[in-house]
Amino acid sequence: MLATLALLASAGTAVPDAAIAAATAAVTPKVVETRRDLHRHPELSNREERTGRLVAERLRALGLDEVRHPVARTGVVGVLKGSRPGPVVALRADMDALPILEKRASPFKSENAGVMHACGHDAHTAMLLGAAEVLVGLKRQLSGTVVFLFQPAEEGAPAGEEGGAPLMVKEGALDDPKVQAIFGLHVGLGVDAGRVGWTDGPLMASSDAFTIEVKGKTVHGALPHEGLDPIPVAAEIIQALQVMVSRQVDAQDPKVLTIGRIQGGTRFNVIADRVTMDGTLRTLLPAVRADIKERMARIITSVAAAHGTTAELRYTHPGNDATVNDKALATASRPALARVFGAGNVEAIRPRMVAEDFSVYGARVPSLFLILGTRNRAKGIESLNHTEDFDVDEEALPLGVRALVTLAFEYLASARPATGAGR
Repeated sequence: MLATLALLASAGTAVPDAAIAAATAAVTPKVVETRRDLHRHPELSNREERTGRLVAERLRALGLDEVRHPVARTGVVGVLKGSRPGPVVALRADMDALPILEKRASPFKSENAGVMHACGHDAHTAMLLGAAEVLVGLKRQLSGTVVFLFQPAEEGAPAGEEGGAPLMVKEGALDDPKVQAIFGLHVGLGVDAGRVGWTDGPLMASSDAFTIEVKGKTVHGALPHEGLDPIPVAAEIIQALQVMVSRQVDAQDPKVLTIGRIQGGTRFNVIADRVTMDGTLRTLLPAVRADIKERMARIITSVAAAHGTTAELRYTHPGNDATVNDKALATASRPALARVFGAGNVEAIRPRMVAEDFSVYGARVPSLFLILGTRNRAKGIESLNHTEDFDVDEEALPLGVRALVTLAFEYLASARPATGAGR
């Protein structure tokens, strides 16, 4: 690969597309192998011990200028300095898996029962390692610095623990060196292989996880009037919340409120002493998010009071802000994406109501997050993320590597350096 890069580098182009393509082709078998290895050995949020060690060892073996591990418990930060001064750009991947039992049969099926890379973070990590290898080979042509962020706990840290992008930022992932822009990719989410989903504004929703607890008074099920049954109260709260979403909030403002779990009672003929409901709120606009939260609190309290009981609304996670692409960065990056995917395969998409803590980085520096198409119906690869038979078309992985490398090169070739950036 290095010999190929040296040959193609002689052209001296600002963004060496041919060299990037050739180097990506050379590393693709390793990218696929790494993705499958990570898929066999998935690890939950803040427990990515093996994954973090593997990433750190690979980056050190590539000869990066600096490798920091662990960061944010199990994460890794790698720094590659180009041969000339210039800006600082970051590329990010996440590493954690989900508590899902994999059902899809494959030769690299999860060996950790009940844990699965059902969101594609194995592919994200493998592609960023591939991009690091390509960029190391092109180091002499780099003007500036590339920071590689391998982040734990994107799916949310366990209760009582810090983690994810907030902890990466807290521990200085964007500060040493000072990052000026950041790029990332996410596989799947309904985009076909060979294409990339792009927006110049909101891409993903904010998310808030909540619990509602309705108090009751237990008694024999034959004598409900002697107690207080929280189950019909919970049902009325659910109905009132859905009416609020559909009838009290502007229909043109995207929002989703889902109650995903209800627990209450111990026996068929005993009135429950409480009902607990867990759910999620998704919006694209901060004002809508705040408005719905205020309405939720009022509805839950009022419905419970109307039945002579109380109900408590608690948010169980700080939540993610909406992931919003920087318009200028997105617009400037579209030609580079067209060179990688073909102009007809850069797809302007509607925002997804899923959420990502990539938004934490975007609150600090200009950011661009993209959806790498990995769906292939002809191969039977069409399940959505977070499902027990989710998979990716591995033929899309080299496109992801090329996109990350090209975006980094394009930014470094065109942006102005920050004070003290580069070597």
